[in-house]
Amino acid sequence: MAPIVATDAGSVEGREKNGLLLFAGIPYAAPPTGTRRFRPPEPMEPWSGTRDATRFGLPAWQAGGGTGALLSMAGGAYNEDCLTLNVMTPASDDAGRPVLFWIHGGGFTGGTGATPWYDGHAFAGRHDCVVVTINYRLGALGFLHLADLGGEPYRSSGLNGILDQVAALRWVKANIAAFGGDPGNVTIFGESAGGMSVGTLLGMPEAQGLFHKAIAQSGASHVVLEAVDATQRAEAFLRHAGCASLDDLLALTPEQVITAQEALGPEVRSGAGMDGLRAAGAKLGLPFQPVLDGHHLTTSPLSTIEGGSAATVPLMLGTTANEWNLFALLAGSPTNEEAAIRRLDRIFDGHGRSAFDVYQAGRPGASATEVYDAIFTDLVFRIPSIRLAETHAAAAAPDIRTWSYLFTHESTAFDGRLGACHAIEIPFVFDTLGKAGVDFLLGHDGPPDLARSMNAAWARFAFTGDPNGEGLPEWAPYHSDTRSVMELGDTCKLLADPQAEERTWWDGRL
Repeated sequence: MAPIVATDAGSVEGREKNGLLLFAGIPYAAPPTGTRRFRPPEPMEPWSGTRDATRFGLPAWQAGGGTGALLSMAGGAYNEDCLTLNVMTPASDDAGRPVLFWIHGGGFTGGTGATPWYDGHAFAGRHDCVVVTINYRLGALGFLHLADLGGEPYRSSGLNGILDQVAALRWVKANIAAFGGDPGNVTIFGESAGGMSVGTLLGMPEAQGLFHKAIAQSGASHVVLEAVDATQRAEAFLRHAGCASLDDLLALTPEQVITAQEALGPEVRSGAGMDGLRAAGAKLGLPFQPVLDGHHLTTSPLSTIEGGSAATVPLMLGTTANEWNLFALLAGSPTNEEAAIRRLDRIFDGHGRSAFDVYQAGRPGASATEVYDAIFTDLVFRIPSIRLAETHAAAAAPDIRTWSYLFTHESTAFDGRLGACHAIEIPFVFDTLGKAGVDFLLGHDGPPDLARSMNAAWARFAFTGDPNGEGLPEWAPYHSDTRSVMELGDTCKLLADPQAEERTWWDGRL
């Protein structure tokens, strides 16, 4: 018999999948279409009867291509009516299982919660957890700041993608018990833009109390735009879209929105109107980011965390050893020392040589490209993760811990050029090494023991806030005096302040 569960908006019918229950494509908010475009999510209207929840909802509108296409992260059909989520559970009973709430990455412009890599079967079947994955608005439809153009109804339009996540968390609080989950034990976790979303939610007052633990993979609390910068980007977007008014903007088809969005991307990535480290987000190619809208977010999430917003939330976070190699494969990096230092000088206000020398000293025999990519790995990912770990550890309550990791298992694909690149840890976290696209990224099958150990550590964290247990050495919490970091790779071991000389170069800079 097909499983049926009652939610606060109506009943949904799921399906059995490999001994577990899957409920897919459940709407958690009203369709953000028509007059709701660019506005905060609104409650879903109740429905009569039983709604089919056997198929995943279509992803949010996105351009495709880039890292998403490389990693098989999204399909080719999209829908503006995209605010849906998926639940995988061992049973729709009253067991009160830990809930793992996954936020997909994709640079805030791509991705979907239905990616096969995010199959929650190992978490649900092996560790008796409930897994929730979501879609949320992306690109201009989720992060175009229109407060100056549209006034009060649109003052939070630059944060709507994050507000969608908050709405999904509210749905979990109201409904997950009926799916066998515990609304009082929710762990948010995500990678890349998903990890940055986790970092934003940690510092967002409106999200407090909706989750109880957090894991930020290759993302932190640093990727937010000031309203003035976001307004400039909105003005540039309107120019590319040929819009002179809000009515013109609302009349655009989704395809026209994406076309304008794609035209804006190169302008932002060039760093136009930005200088120094303020261009860090742009260098990653993020034309759309959460905006400090002055209402839902009034200051940077990191500052709010420093003030204690996440003091009762255990946090696990980390990066891969060679994050930037994936982006370098797609867009290229300088091929000689002179070109590398010239680019670095533009970022570091003339201190490119200093950065290059420090990183080269720690990598004897490395090419100029490898040194440059290592610097960008730290600029965009590792150092922001360290800053969040430092801030959280200092502000946390006495019994709340911060845990840091570094993923080092290397890909053999593309003649080894990827190394331990961005996103490579995801199929190990979910233990989905056999899913489509994973072998393309890894170049081999991947060590199953590492996947089982990591999947178990993430599950233990969801249960207790502590990842320690079978399969890993003793994992000490992170503190600024010891800087303990668990290496997750071909050998798993606890590190003390890895790459310390490189880390200290950033003091006072980022």
